[in-house]
Amino acid sequence: MSNLQNQFGDIDIYVFDQLLRGRIVPGMRVLDAGCGDGRNLVYLLQAGYDVFGVDANPTSIDRVRRLASTLAPQLPTGNFRVESIEQMTFPDSFADVVLSSAVLHFAHDDAEFSAMLHGTWRVLRPGGMLVCRLASSIGIEQQIRVLNGRRCLLPDGSERYLVDERLLMALTEDMGGELLDPLKTTIVQNQRSMTTWIVRKPGAARKATSGER
Repeated sequence: MSNLQNQFGDIDIYVFDQLLRGRIVPGMRVLDAGCGDGRNLVYLLQAGYDVFGVDANPTSIDRVRRLASTLAPQLPTGNFRVESIEQMTFPDSFADVVLSSAVLHFAHDDAEFSAMLHGTWRVLRPGGMLVCRLASSIGIEQQIRVLNGRRCLLPDGSERYLVDERLLMALTEDMGGELLDPLKTTIVQNQRSMTTWIVRKPGAARKATSGER
């Protein structure tokens, strides 16, 4: 395994971009909402971030706990919890950064999507940053088949809840958020479209204490 692979694992390139731009720095509390097996957490664990994660799959959380015990043994196992993102037990305004990578598009309808998004946004501090990547219809409008509302069949055969630019901009406004980057969409030829949505929560960001940065 290469040194880069050891250091960063299979990190989402869009999370890596925020690291390179200095928006996620050591000392921050980072919560991965829908963390899976922890592919976005390898670097954060090794670099001394205050890392937390939730996933509804107990096997995934067991793997993340084992990963954390190796890379950041000082972190309590309770930082990683088997929970739905709609009902996370972390308090309001808990994290400086919330990651949501390929999670929200598993909603089955508008009500579930709204609950998942609200649960994710609730735990973010004022001034904090949501890094969200999710399936969209942008650029593949003629290649999808609508099943029910925004639940669609993608060219790759999967079913996803698909957002579009109008919805994401409306949600940003409704939440009082601020886009930190323009929406960025990657189209995988004849398969799917994935959009990255980077939003700051309104309010003053937490000030770092001595030694955090």
